[in-house]
Amino acid sequence: MTIEDTSSAPAGATALPREHLLVRGIHLVERFFHPNYTGLLVATMLFGLSLTPSLLPRDWFFQGLISGINATIGYGLGSGLAWAWRRWVVARVTLPEPVAALWAKRPHSTMLVVKGAIVLVCLVFAVLMSIQSARWQREITDLMEMAPISYSGYPRTVLLGAAVVGLLIWLARGVRRLVRAVSRGLNQWVRVPTSVARPLGVVVVVVGSVLLFNGVLAKGFFTVANSAFSARNSHTSPHAVQPVLPERSGSPDSLVAWDTLGAEGRWFVSNAPTALAIGQVTGKPAREPVRVYAGLESADGFEAQTDLAVAELERTEAFDREVLVVISTTGTGWVDSISAQSIELMFGGDSALVATQYSYLPSPLSFLSDREKSMSMGRMLFDKVYERWSRLPEDTRPKLLVYGESLGSQGSEGAFSGLADIRNRTDGVLWVGPPNSNRLWSEFVARRDPGTAEITPIFADGLSVRFAADADQLARPSTRWTDPRIVYLQHASDPVVWWSPDLLFTKPDWLTEQRGPDVSPAMSWYPIVTFWQVAADLPRAQTVSDGHGHNYGNLVPDAWAAVARPPDYTPELAERIRLFLDEAMTTEHQLK
Repeated sequence: MTIEDTSSAPAGATALPREHLLVRGIHLVERFFHPNYTGLLVATMLFGLSLTPSLLPRDWFFQGLISGINATIGYGLGSGLAWAWRRWVVARVTLPEPVAALWAKRPHSTMLVVKGAIVLVCLVFAVLMSIQSARWQREITDLMEMAPISYSGYPRTVLLGAAVVGLLIWLARGVRRLVRAVSRGLNQWVRVPTSVARPLGVVVVVVGSVLLFNGVLAKGFFTVANSAFSARNSHTSPHAVQPVLPERSGSPDSLVAWDTLGAEGRWFVSNAPTALAIGQVTGKPAREPVRVYAGLESADGFEAQTDLAVAELERTEAFDREVLVVISTTGTGWVDSISAQSIELMFGGDSALVATQYSYLPSPLSFLSDREKSMSMGRMLFDKVYERWSRLPEDTRPKLLVYGESLGSQGSEGAFSGLADIRNRTDGVLWVGPPNSNRLWSEFVARRDPGTAEITPIFADGLSVRFAADADQLARPSTRWTDPRIVYLQHASDPVVWWSPDLLFTKPDWLTEQRGPDVSPAMSWYPIVTFWQVAADLPRAQTVSDGHGHNYGNLVPDAWAAVARPPDYTPELAERIRLFLDEAMTTEHQLK
């Protein structure tokens, strides 16, 4: 559309007609922003869809970021549709003469009204959807028994989303100018024909960008991140004190130096319950539990680390304990305190836990860069422990258990080729909050019994593998459960479990079936949109109340009891353990 230039006025004129002022105003806006109105409509539609419920409640800031990303994608799609319409439809369609003449004589005011109406409708729709979104967010907080989100902040979602759209479009237009510059260079300096230079320019920029981001920039980013988090790894909490008991790595008797354990390793070995504390809970004499840990700096390379961990198990006489748990950690080397203390309290301290660190990075970054490392470490640690354990007489071996949470479950799964391998080499497994990309988890869920839901599937009548979101589901479908027992804990609202690249264009079963009890009934699947919604839930997966999202603390003791219940484990003891864990976790959150 060409808008008449009204910048000049007759000599002596003091004012322009109101219509001309409006035309000039929109002309200036278009010259500055160059909006595509089809793109604006599609962007607003995706913006509105992104405000619909996801798995977790989101504040206005997170919502604005994700809505801006979705709106930018919508703007690009709409602009592409408008281009295709002009290129292949308008150019091939001849309007009847009266219609063409009427269209040619259309007044500027008509186009002004149309454009103004589009902008107004988009703005009103975005504001109304942001208000409705606040109601949906309150519904989710009610389901999770959390404090409600304030309505007052949510209108800022529209402003932040618009700012994100503007920034991303500005960057995209910069890339387009770069493509044009490369195409001109190819045409002028390399003598590539114009018809070939344009698509070749696109290829050069795309390939160059991919190589830059996947190579130089990605390598540089993770180098900087590793450097930053390695410094954090050297930090020692004032409440992590070097142990003096020989049953702990990092003690004066240990083969592993205290200052090589890393921040999470030092916390792990220094905050185990003592035999005295365990005895007060169980009402019986207890043993000092064994905790073995090898940090990234404890030895040179994964093999040396795992050899050192096995040597520590030998030194602490861990193979003489009633139960031995091989733990795969998360990115920074973190081990969940509830899981560790649960097993120690259940067995009266007659236990040994062994874990190793494979990365400095927190789980979200480690998931992107260190997944292979996590599986390599998980496989190497278990294989070496199993090799030493299997040399013991069968009647003197401790129960060999496996544990992993989040990315740790992926590393732990890497030790096994399949269900038969797990059954042949373990006495029980607990995997908590498994990422959707876990190989064995995906196989079990895909082969679930017909008629069972994806959020809590039943696999092979629950004879070996069970999935649970609460304690009652551990008994499904019957009490017949063969050893070794394998348990996956997964909440319907945990984005770590349900986020997958497949969400971009495929509706998952968990959104086709009845929603989980803590998932909004209003949550639906939309192409592209739902992928980004659940992706935005990932960094906030542990910010919700216990029993929801990626918080499994209150369910872990029940799961361990289901996997490896000791003979003297009673409901009364279970309640005393739960009270102890609640108090211990409150204290840990205050200290850490």
